[in-house]
Amino acid sequence: MKKVNLDQVKEDPWQSPKGKYAVAFKEISETLGREPGSLDLAKRWPFDLEWNRMPPGKSNFPCGGHSAQWEMYLIVSGNGSVRDKDGMTNVTAGDAFIFGPNEPHQINNSGDVDLIYYVIADNPIGESCYYPDSNKWLVQSPERRFLRSEPLDYFDGEE
Repeated sequence: MKKVNLDQVKEDPWQSPKGKYAVAFKEISETLGREPGSLDLAKRWPFDLEWNRMPPGKSNFPCGGHSAQWEMYLIVSGNGSVRDKDGMTNVTAGDAFIFGPNEPHQINNSGDVDLIYYVIADNPIGESCYYPDSNKWLVQSPERRFLRSEPLDYFDGEE
């Protein structure tokens, strides 16, 4: 059995260049040995578990939806709001929700303390993402590229 305690998992902070988006990750699955770049499902695994901490007043990422990936969220502490096609929904500790393929979404910390949540995602090979606010696609084959008619930066039209 592979085992790790959350306290032993390295926290990896991330922030966009202008600071609009910020979140820190603990890659639990990768700490247990998952190899996200592998095409071998015995190494890639069919799911991923990640712990996230988002500072007050921040959003996790630009609003986006995956072409094939499912994501399930569980709020552990704090208060936030989730944006989707129907608008904004308030979330708090104990709330769970799920997004399927082609369902753009974004999490915002609307509270005054860190928003802590887990996300479980499957790992489809050949995944792409659509960002409705900036009308662009992320295509990951063979490398990450943001496109309209020419390559773009991830934050183009977002910050």
